[in-house]
Amino acid sequence: MRVGVLYLLWEHGGVSVEKDSLTACKTDGDRFDAALSPLQQEEFKANFRIMLASFLAGIGLMSLKFYGFWITGSSAILSDALESIINVVASGFGLGSIWISAKPADESHPYGHGKIEFFSAGFEGALIVTAAFGIFVEGVKQIWTPQALSHLEVGLFFLLAAGLGNLVLGLGLLRVSRRTKSLVLEADGKHLLTDVFTSGAVLLGLVVVYFSDWFRFDGIIACIAGTNIVFWGVGLVKQAIGGLMHTSDPVLLNEICDLLARHRKDLWIDVHRLRAWRAGRLVHVDFHLILPRDIPLEDGHREVKQLEEVFNRHFGGISDILIHLDPCLEPECPVCEHAGCDLRHETNIHQKIWNRQTLTSEIRGSH
Repeated sequence: MRVGVLYLLWEHGGVSVEKDSLTACKTDGDRFDAALSPLQQEEFKANFRIMLASFLAGIGLMSLKFYGFWITGSSAILSDALESIINVVASGFGLGSIWISAKPADESHPYGHGKIEFFSAGFEGALIVTAAFGIFVEGVKQIWTPQALSHLEVGLFFLLAAGLGNLVLGLGLLRVSRRTKSLVLEADGKHLLTDVFTSGAVLLGLVVVYFSDWFRFDGIIACIAGTNIVFWGVGLVKQAIGGLMHTSDPVLLNEICDLLARHRKDLWIDVHRLRAWRAGRLVHVDFHLILPRDIPLEDGHREVKQLEEVFNRHFGGISDILIHLDPCLEPECPVCEHAGCDLRHETNIHQKIWNRQTLTSEIRGSH
C-alpha cells in the first residue's frame, strides 16, 4: 500500500507551513514496492490465464464460424464470424494490457499502469462498433438480393458449438473480473456475451430460414444482431472514457464513506474534499482530515497511520492514500466530540453525519 500524507503544521497563532511527506515524512512501510505483492501476483496470474484461454479459444471458435459460412454462404453467419475476428484481436490487446497494468509504479509512471485497462476497454468497444457496420453491410445485401443457403443444417451445428463455447468463456471472464476488479476481463467477457447473443439470434433466424426458405430473413437477422452489438460497444467506450476522465464513482465513494464512518473516532473532527478513483484494481483516495489544533504533529501522524491500516485491511493492501491534515477552527466546535479540549469556544451540540454528500464537499464544515 502506498500512502502519502500532506501535513499541515500549525502554531497557536494559526501560522502554517506545508510539507509533503512523499519527500520528507516517508517511512519504510510507505515506499513503493519493487515487485508485486502476493495478492497482486495471484490476481495477475488469474487474469492472465483466463485472458490467454480467451485468446486461444477465440481463434478456434472463429474458425468454426468461418467454416460454417464457407459451407452455407449465409450473411448472418458471416456477420457472426466477422465479430469473432474482433474477439480475437481484442483478447490479444487485453493480454498486453493485463501484463502492462500489473507492473508496479516506477519513476516514469508514479501512479502505476492501471489506466491501460481503460484504453483496452475503449479500444475493444470501438472494435465492436466497427464490426457492427460490417454486419449491417452484409445484412442489407442479403435483404435486397437474397441468396439461397446450402448445407444449412451443418452450418447451424457449427454455429451452435461456437455459441456455447463463447457462453462458457464469457461467463468465466466475468466471474474472474468480479473477483479481481479487472476492467479488461469485464470488457472481454461482455464482448463474448454479445457474441453469444449474436450467435443465438442468427441461429434462431436460420432455423426459420431452414424451414421456410425465406432467405431474405437471413439479412434481417444480421441487421438486428448488429444493432445489439452497437449498444454494447458504445457502452464500453463510455465506460472507458469515464475512467480516463475520472468520472465520479458513487459506489466506491459510498464504500469509503461507510468505511470512515464505521471507524470514526472522537479525535477525527471532520472529513471533507473526499475524492476516489480506480485504475485497474488499485484504488486512489485523497481527503482532508480535521484534527484538534493543539495536538502534536506526532499524534497527528499516528492517526494517519491508523487510517492507513484501516484502508489497507479493507482494500487488501492495493490502495494509494493521500491525507491532508487540517487544524480545527472555532466554527467546528459544535460538531467536535473531542473531550478535554482547552481551546473549545462552544459546547458540542451534535455529531455531523458522514455520508457521500458531506464528505465530498469542497468546503469544510458543510453540514
